[in-house]
Amino acid sequence: MIIDYAKIHIKAGDGGDGSMSFRRELYVANGGPDGGDGGKGASIILKVDANLNTLLDFKYKRNFIGENGKMGDGARRSGKSAKDLYIPVPLGTIVKDIGVDKIIADMSEDGQELLLVKGGRGGRGNQHFATSTRQVPMFAETGEKGKDKQIELELKMLADVGLIGFPNVGKSTIISTVSSAKPKIANYPFTTLEPALGVVRTKSGETFVMADIPGIIEGASEGVGLGLKFLKHIERTRLLLHVIDISGSEDRIPLEDYLLINKELVKYSEKLSKKSRIIVANKMDSLSDEKYLKDLEKQCKKDKVKLLKISAVTGQGLDELLEYVAEELKKIPKEDVVLVDEDYEIDVKVDQTWRVEVIEGGFKVTGAPIERLMMKVNIYDVESRQYMQRILTKLGVMAKLKKMGLKNDDVIEVIDFQMTYYN
Repeated sequence: MIIDYAKIHIKAGDGGDGSMSFRRELYVANGGPDGGDGGKGASIILKVDANLNTLLDFKYKRNFIGENGKMGDGARRSGKSAKDLYIPVPLGTIVKDIGVDKIIADMSEDGQELLLVKGGRGGRGNQHFATSTRQVPMFAETGEKGKDKQIELELKMLADVGLIGFPNVGKSTIISTVSSAKPKIANYPFTTLEPALGVVRTKSGETFVMADIPGIIEGASEGVGLGLKFLKHIERTRLLLHVIDISGSEDRIPLEDYLLINKELVKYSEKLSKKSRIIVANKMDSLSDEKYLKDLEKQCKKDKVKLLKISAVTGQGLDELLEYVAEELKKIPKEDVVLVDEDYEIDVKVDQTWRVEVIEGGFKVTGAPIERLMMKVNIYDVESRQYMQRILTKLGVMAKLKKMGLKNDDVIEVIDFQMTYYN
């Protein structure tokens, strides 16, 4: 199969816990708090590597877990932050967040980076919670948990020119001759199992990227054979070279092959069927029936498409073909066919939303800032609980509860902690 699609699970590293520590110092309560902060967890980042051509690596590894930050220590020593985890992907990788069903990026430039999930923040040490009235804070923050996501990767090749045509028409021979690409070449259907990219340089010095696209058969637009995988790969090419075996080997009729490929392109996408095309009659050195060539020339003239005659094996007509392609590319602007969801935001902003719901006997408070608050609270310490109540008041939670009818003896459930309200 073509390795052009993968689903992966990613998880950012957790932040390290803050330290609860006290230094020894005369006349300072408990020596004074000096707990250091925890280190930041590793973020997960995609990065384009132009040397990659497929998503093959993701067939063998689907889970990517960032390292956790280290815990803080006494003497105000901060824990070590984890190194961010970079995941290399090929040019042309489309990234989708499965959880929200949105395309979030089109990785179309070498070296381009995309932050997928941000590492958890390190917890603050107890040194940060000392005040004039709370000189011995017996609590520190726990590190923030790293978020996880299910990500879908799909490769849509970034090539200027796409070689299309039935298997065994000579596409692999052409690209291996005019570039440094080395696709497998053999005389059986679907020999090209993975698209091959090659940089072509013409004699006049022009360069462009050519892709040898896997062979197509009748019914590809319905998913037959390599089907839709083939058609997806040619969406982003600017110019199509439709290669036809003009020799009529394997009992195929060149004109019929030409018409069948055109039919599949129209079925899949009207836009795709209208892409600029050049018809390449290959294997001219083995032409056995002039009628094959004349019929194809007549049809190309009718369809107003350029027909060029070559032999990839002998090199006949290759230079003329490449020069013509380079000139045609100058007339065709580059375009992106992938629409990225502009309203998608990577989780780099701190979520401040919280909710209050009525439960039997009282109320339940949930939300991201509430979860972060409870990570800092030592429920067995009076000062820590007082700190929690002050933050709930500051966030507006207590005002909301009173507005909803909070009264004495009502239970307030905050995450897994329950407390009874007394005014």
